[in-house]
Amino acid sequence: MGGDEREVDAVTPRVLLAHDAGLTLLDAETGEVLHEEAREGFLRLGAAGDGRHVVVADGGTFRVFDAGIEEQAHGDHAHAYEFTPGLTDVTYEAPHAGHVVPHGGRTALWSDGEGSVQLLDTAAVADPDADVTRLPDPSPHHGVAVPVEGGVVMTHGTEEERSEVRFVRDDEVLARTTDCPGVHGEASAAPDLDGDVVLFGCEDGPVVFRGGDFHKVEAPDDYARTGNAAGSPVSSVVLTDYKTDPDGDPERPTRVALVDTREDSLRLVDLGSAYWFRSLARGPMGEGVVLTYDGSLAVVDVEAGVVDRRIPVVAPWQEKEDWQEPGPVLQVAGDLAYVTDAERRELVVADLTSGEVVARHALDHAPVEMAVVTGEAGGH
Repeated sequence: MGGDEREVDAVTPRVLLAHDAGLTLLDAETGEVLHEEAREGFLRLGAAGDGRHVVVADGGTFRVFDAGIEEQAHGDHAHAYEFTPGLTDVTYEAPHAGHVVPHGGRTALWSDGEGSVQLLDTAAVADPDADVTRLPDPSPHHGVAVPVEGGVVMTHGTEEERSEVRFVRDDEVLARTTDCPGVHGEASAAPDLDGDVVLFGCEDGPVVFRGGDFHKVEAPDDYARTGNAAGSPVSSVVLTDYKTDPDGDPERPTRVALVDTREDSLRLVDLGSAYWFRSLARGPMGEGVVLTYDGSLAVVDVEAGVVDRRIPVVAPWQEKEDWQEPGPVLQVAGDLAYVTDAERRELVVADLTSGEVVARHALDHAPVEMAVVTGEAGGH
């Protein structure tokens, strides 16, 4: 895949969906099915970060999917290209392939089965000869790594317990914190004068990596899990979920946390309706966007700490007992929010600026995961 290069006037976003029959690529504007790929098993999707490719976690392998669009900057303008879409021959072996995190021009591929991360230039993710650096952790665990200036920030733990996050450069640990029980999830905020700022979720308030060191954020509850987060390159505030019941399975929270990564502080906003881990996103101006059980997008002013408005998009829904079952997914690209309605087999597109639904596309399969590409490389 990826051949048949042709220059076009412009490209429109594309949406890759994973479902029980494999993968489906759609034109996000028209809903046209551009490519289908039959695959068995549970597939997870992560944007590679170059605006063109999606990394598919498929058991013990990361596979690279070419969505077939690209914008190349050329002085004061850009050239747009289309390519033949589909799975490429490029793979990265990773026992129990996990999280994919692009940041700062590099992409991290995490292996839960090894507790290791593979790092490579984002622009080379589809290159079969890409230069890959592997950093091992002493023990397999469900973890994550974020490339940052001067190194990588990565979790450390075991299959039974994980509470440590490390800043590593060339196998040397430059900083660490052990004050993050149940560490899970990450998000990058706007950088400060010292460089990258990254939040990691914990079960008693998150930790923030800033200025080459770690800073603990206090939470008002003894158990306060912030394991899923959404950051914005234009905001110092990170949006996270907020769970207070250690026995909740599933817990159906109605509050989200807004974490100020400069002040290391946290405040809560009650949305008035529950949500789940695939509900969190950020808008083009840094606003928080949360898909709630009532079927609407709650748009949150992260500076004022209030729900600014609501945009109805899908029918009311509720999280299922099994998180791998089809359920709604929210992604935002530019000023458009993309929401899957698994029950109605529909992809809904809403304009965050006007507050209007601008498209509804019928789907042949109930989607489980979604990735949106625009052709333009983006930050994390």
